[in-house]
This record gives sequence, structure tokens and C-alpha cells, in this order.
Amino acid sequence: MILPIVTYGDPVLHKEGEELSKDYPGLQELIDNMFDTMYEASGVGLAAQQIGKAIKLFIVDASPFEDEDESLKDFVKVFINPVIENEEGEEWTFNEGCLSFPDLRLDIDRKDKIKITYYDREFNKHTEELDGLAARVVQHEYDHVMGVVFTDHISPLRKRMVKRKLNDIQKGKFHADYPTKSNSVKRR
Repeated sequence: MILPIVTYGDPVLHKEGEELSKDYPGLQELIDNMFDTMYEASGVGLAAQQIGKAIKLFIVDASPFEDEDESLKDFVKVFINPVIENEEGEEWTFNEGCLSFPDLRLDIDRKDKIKITYYDREFNKHTEELDGLAARVVQHEYDHVMGVVFTDHISPLRKRMVKRKLNDIQKGKFHADYPTKSNSVKRR
């Protein structure tokens, strides 16, 4: 089932997620619905906060980047209760977008290597080291489950420069080819 994606202005986007247990009600269906939603929106990642749930769950499918990095061809994963243990390496800039911020793309600096521990959809524990675009996609989604959005990574000056776009998103003045939902307070 396709779920509406929460847009900027909704407080859930700034809520750190709660950890999940194996018996979280409807977990497998929720994961399937998140994949359906992400694919409908042509995204490469989706966190539970983006569908209105403050829990530590996100999914990724970085295969659209396989032209840039062949190792991403089958990079489709579910991350439950993730913990980034380490970020290292050079910071590099990449122009990121976010399904919760329609019509907005920003250059974001991130470290190029991470070590992450998480559970998959069957609650098997994994620890992996990721780099490049795989690390970037995971860092972006991990931020969401920690209550951080990509605009939190830009300077106050850059934030002022995109303030009008952010206000438009809050007011519902944007174009998205997927269902959205906003709980933000409309400004007068």
C-alpha cells in the first residue's frame, strides 16, 4: 500500500525514533508498504518518520546509483534499530534531495565511510562498513530516525537563502508526483 509522505513542517520529522522489538505490530506489512511508497515516489531511501512514525526503521534501495557505483546494483536493505558506530574519511559534497522536501535539493557535506550496526527485517544483527554513495544514502536515512533532516546540515546563511522554499513546502506550495501529508501549522 502506498502511504502519504510527511513533508517539512511536521514535528514527527524532528522526533528521534523509538527502538523496535521483534513483535512490533504489523512490522513486515509496514516494511512492504514503505518499499511500495519509496518506489512510487522514485526515492532511494525512506525512514519511518517520513510516513509519520517515530520509530528506528528505514529502508534503502540505492540501485538507481549503480551507473556511478556498480556495487550498488543490489543494495536493497532494511535497517531496524540502526546505530552508526563510526564516521570517518574525507568529507565530500553531494547534491541531496529528500522526499519530505519536494522541490528542494542541497549540497550536503558528509564523511565518506561509516560503520553501522543494525537488524534486518528478520531481526538478524549485522555490522557493516560502507563507503561512497552507499554510506551517504544510509547516513541520510539514519539522520531521519535520529530526528535530523538534511537542512540541519547547512549553515544558517544557507538556511536563510532557502527559507522561502521551506516556507512554501510548509504551506503546501510544491509539486510532488507522490502522495504527501502535512501536519504543519499554516502560516497567515
